[in-house]
Amino acid sequence: MIALTRLNGQPVMVNSDLIEQIEETPDTVVTLTSGNRIIVRDRMSEIQAKIIEFKRRIYSPSGTA
Repeated sequence: MIALTRLNGQPVMVNSDLIEQIEETPDTVVTLTSGNRIIVRDRMSEIQAKIIEFKRRIYSPSGTA
Protein backbone atom coordinates (compact mmCIF):
# COMPACT_ATOMS: atom_id res chain seq x y z
CA MET A 1 0.00 0.00 0.00
CA ILE A 2 1.11 3.56 -0.63
CA ALA A 3 0.37 6.69 1.40
CA LEU A 4 -1.33 9.58 -0.41
CA THR A 5 -2.81 12.86 0.84
CA ARG A 6 -6.38 13.93 0.15
CA LEU A 7 -7.06 17.56 -0.80
CA ASN A 8 -8.18 18.29 2.79
CA GLY A 9 -4.79 17.14 4.12
CA GLN A 10 -6.01 13.78 5.42
CA PRO A 11 -3.68 10.85 4.71
CA VAL A 12 -5.07 7.80 2.95
CA MET A 13 -3.48 4.41 2.26
CA VAL A 14 -4.20 3.00 -1.19
CA ASN A 15 -3.61 -0.50 -2.50
CA SER A 16 -1.47 0.28 -5.55
CA ASP A 17 -2.58 -2.96 -7.25
CA LEU A 18 -6.12 -1.56 -7.40
CA ILE A 19 -5.18 1.65 -9.23
CA GLU A 20 -6.62 1.62 -12.73
CA GLN A 21 -5.61 5.11 -13.84
CA ILE A 22 -4.26 8.43 -12.63
CA GLU A 23 -5.15 11.79 -14.17
CA GLU A 24 -4.12 15.38 -13.50
CA THR A 25 -7.08 17.63 -14.31
CA PRO A 26 -5.38 19.85 -12.67
CA ASP A 27 -6.12 17.99 -9.40
CA THR A 28 -4.78 14.47 -9.33
CA VAL A 29 -7.60 11.92 -9.62
CA VAL A 30 -6.82 8.29 -8.79
CA THR A 31 -9.39 5.86 -10.20
CA LEU A 32 -9.52 2.39 -8.66
CA THR A 33 -10.63 -0.82 -10.34
CA SER A 34 -13.84 -0.61 -8.28
CA GLY A 35 -14.69 2.67 -10.03
CA ASN A 36 -14.10 4.70 -6.86
CA ARG A 37 -12.15 7.91 -7.34
CA ILE A 38 -9.84 9.63 -4.88
CA ILE A 39 -8.70 13.22 -5.41
CA VAL A 40 -5.26 13.76 -3.91
CA ARG A 41 -2.59 16.43 -3.51
CA ASP A 42 0.17 14.13 -4.76
CA ARG A 43 1.28 14.68 -8.36
CA MET A 44 1.15 11.84 -10.87
CA SER A 45 4.96 11.53 -10.94
CA GLU A 46 5.09 11.32 -7.12
CA ILE A 47 2.50 8.54 -7.09
CA GLN A 48 4.44 6.67 -9.77
CA ALA A 49 7.63 6.92 -7.68
CA LYS A 50 5.78 5.68 -4.58
CA ILE A 51 4.43 2.67 -6.47
CA ILE A 52 7.87 1.80 -7.87
CA GLU A 53 9.48 2.08 -4.41
CA PHE A 54 6.72 -0.04 -2.85
CA LYS A 55 7.09 -2.76 -5.51
CA ARG A 56 10.89 -2.75 -5.11
CA ARG A 57 10.51 -3.21 -1.35
CA ILE A 58 8.10 -6.12 -1.57
CA TYR A 59 9.72 -7.92 -4.52
CA SER A 60 13.38 -7.50 -3.60
CA PRO A 61 15.12 -10.73 -2.50
CA SER A 62 15.94 -9.28 0.93
CA GLY A 63 12.60 -7.50 1.33
CA THR A 64 14.38 -4.24 2.18
CA ALA A 65 15.53 -2.76 -1.14
